[in-house]
Amino acid sequence: MVSKYTHDYVNGVKVELTAEQIKAYEDRDKAWEADKPNRDLQRIKALRLEKLQETDWWVLRGNMTDAQIQYRQKLRDIPADYNSSKYDELLARDSDNKLTHSVWIKP
Repeated sequence: MVSKYTHDYVNGVKVELTAEQIKAYEDRDKAWEADKPNRDLQRIKALRLEKLQETDWWVLRGNMTDAQIQYRQKLRDIPADYNSSKYDELLARDSDNKLTHSVWIKP
């Protein structure tokens, strides 16, 4: 397999990478890719918290509809209902940068 890493720049001068440097870059890339589910989960948790906070006033108002109760429950159930194979679906956005998965859509 040919590495995409062959050269680097040191003080503005292009230098060839050693085999050890190439391996270090490739190992860094593998570690980054392996950690993707954790990064995605952190983004999902942040979005979920944001959506719950946006609707806290529904709870404080005291007369939530069944749809509002179900929406908030679906948000709380995300960790149990979706594993890492579904994270890309949960984070999908449309051309207007709006989340597209139904779990995010308010009633």
